[in-house]
Amino acid sequence: MSYLKDNIDSDISIVERSRALRNVTYASVLVAIFLVFIKFIAWSMTDSVSILSSLVDSVFDSLASLFNLFAVRQALIPADKEHRFGHGKAEALSGLAQSTFIFGSIIFLLIEVVRRFFSPKIIENSFEGIIIIFISLLVTIALVIYQRRIIKKTNSKAIEADSLHYFSDVLLNSGVIISLLFTSYIEIPLIDPIVALLISIYILFISYKIFISSIDELMDKEFSEEDRQRIIEIVLKHSLVNNIHDLRTRKSGSKNFIQFHLELPASISLLMAHEISDEVEELLLYNFPGSEIIIHQDPEGIDDQRDFFEV
Repeated sequence: MSYLKDNIDSDISIVERSRALRNVTYASVLVAIFLVFIKFIAWSMTDSVSILSSLVDSVFDSLASLFNLFAVRQALIPADKEHRFGHGKAEALSGLAQSTFIFGSIIFLLIEVVRRFFSPKIIENSFEGIIIIFISLLVTIALVIYQRRIIKKTNSKAIEADSLHYFSDVLLNSGVIISLLFTSYIEIPLIDPIVALLISIYILFISYKIFISSIDELMDKEFSEEDRQRIIEIVLKHSLVNNIHDLRTRKSGSKNFIQFHLELPASISLLMAHEISDEVEELLLYNFPGSEIIIHQDPEGIDDQRDFFEV
């Protein structure tokens, strides 16, 4: 009965997760469009290269958020006949595309930064620019806080990638405000391209992290060694389990996949072996909720072919 209850609770959480993911992706798209609009106004008024860097970042954020919206909708589609493991990897594809968008934006930005190093200029209408960027900073902070709450609930790779974009935007906008203050009121024009360069380097670093994380998921990278050892310890806690081998793990979107061979006493019945497997699965679901678990029962003493990468 407790196993059935866990599955019912899991179904409820799936509905809540779907609603949360849809809401946060809509919010990201709306915020991205708003940021592009007001930053374009700020850049038109000031001709600041640091504001331009922020504008370029927001343009690609808006494109990434639109792609993210599509990817999350795909990832939420249940498993079907053609996709028996579900559509969760659409989130990793989204992260991969977003990192590509970021890299492209930085190439354009660095060209402008180099040009401004050789032709520095005092920023005009800096006060208006500071007000506009400050407004965008507050809006972005609110979105990041909302995204972090959703990430804790859903463990979504796509939303995590999107949140990294907007967190970098928080740092970026803070740097832009500092740049405008130094360039206009202290008259140090080189601060503007320096800030833009630092922002570019940071965004490249964020892009690299998203890229590697997405590739790991698409290539079915194993869980961390800590999580794998945790799985083994949970399984071996059952008094009738003799051993575990051929443990394989992977992640697709928010769903974990765990499979292994369970070594049981050779003298027990097939019915008892099935009951033990259900009990082990229930323990694992408690610690790794929402996972899909495949257990193959082996009688103790069978000399079968083991996984080359045996734990």
